[in-house]
Amino acid sequence: MERQIKIIPCIYGEKLSESAKAFDHAGADAVSYYDTKVTAEVIKEITKDIDIPLYAGGGIEDLENVKKILYAGASKVCLGKTVLVDKEIVKKASDRFGKDQIIVSVDLDIQEDAAAFAKEMKRLGAGELLLVANKGYEVYADLIRKIREVSGLQLMVSIPDVKEAVRVLELTGADDLAVASAESFPVMELKHQCRTSGLQVNTFESSMSFDEFKLNSDGMLTVVTQDYKTNEVLMVAYMTKEAFEKTVETGVMTYYSRSRNELWTKGDTSGHYQYVKSLTIDCDRDTLLAKVEQVGNACHTGNYSCFFTDLVKKEYKDDNPMEVFQSVYDVIMDRKEHPKEGSYTNYLFEKGIDKILKKVGEEATEIVIAAKNPDVEEMKYEISDFLYHLMVLMAERGMTWDEVTKELIERK
Repeated sequence: MERQIKIIPCIYGEKLSESAKAFDHAGADAVSYYDTKVTAEVIKEITKDIDIPLYAGGGIEDLENVKKILYAGASKVCLGKTVLVDKEIVKKASDRFGKDQIIVSVDLDIQEDAAAFAKEMKRLGAGELLLVANKGYEVYADLIRKIREVSGLQLMVSIPDVKEAVRVLELTGADDLAVASAESFPVMELKHQCRTSGLQVNTFESSMSFDEFKLNSDGMLTVVTQDYKTNEVLMVAYMTKEAFEKTVETGVMTYYSRSRNELWTKGDTSGHYQYVKSLTIDCDRDTLLAKVEQVGNACHTGNYSCFFTDLVKKEYKDDNPMEVFQSVYDVIMDRKEHPKEGSYTNYLFEKGIDKILKKVGEEATEIVIAAKNPDVEEMKYEISDFLYHLMVLMAERGMTWDEVTKELIERK
């Protein structure tokens, strides 16, 4: 399969996390943030609510800076002027974190013998080059081809105006496109322009046509819509062929309103949009399962889900591990924010970080001792004690399970 070009908007301004989230919803493959004062705190704020990668750069002077930015949540770092002073930082960063996380910026307007520089970056362990040409890429067409030949690296180009996108991609043959526009732009519209021009980009494309589905007596397809993270069922609605094709084209759930006899893009009136994560047809091909990111509430009553009225209910154990972890963590956070007299959790918070760390260390040691014991039941209790104290530590340092699980997912 031919590699797909990534569309990577740059984010600016004071509302960085909002901008990143908007581009995530709009269909961007990643977002980039470059600032001479880039910090781990800013990276954490940007990445906490987005599912797409963040590429970060600017003011990264040494390996410690690289580590902080990556540990804070960035998927890749872009090294610029620092490399001109110390090329070995590329090797150090690549050896420590892997070449796939290292981008090196090359300013074609000022870089002497850019092809030789690119070849050297390849040797040192760069994974991708960001080519910048404020004078325009036309004058560097031959140089870009040479850079690709001698380095074999993936190439990203940066443009200030989205109107130049297709032309620049065709001219340079770039693998990725960074759009350094200060204004927001319709990402999916750009991707469809790229496809029309024969460029491979990541758009929603159904593996089956609507004509292959089994429709109900009204000629519609039943849709069950689910929260993509919790799997909570949000609503049931219906799609016509036009609604299905618009959903696939835009990445925003569009249904057919039987009461109004018209297409209905969920959220156009309320702002409570549903952004598609996946669409799956069932074995009979008569029901579509849509996993979405729900903005606001799915139900017109103001409830998050339309399914909130219990008719029959039997008590049962909820054995979903993440829900158990999150539930315990929420109780710990509640104790931190609303202290309760006699609470052991509050005792730990009152004693401070050193006491909490001591308990985490002690419980870890208890696990090691229990693991040497033939009775594995003891190990179960010690692991539970350790996880509790670990969550107290997480709460003390302001870390959430979402952050931990996101890091684990990226290590797959």
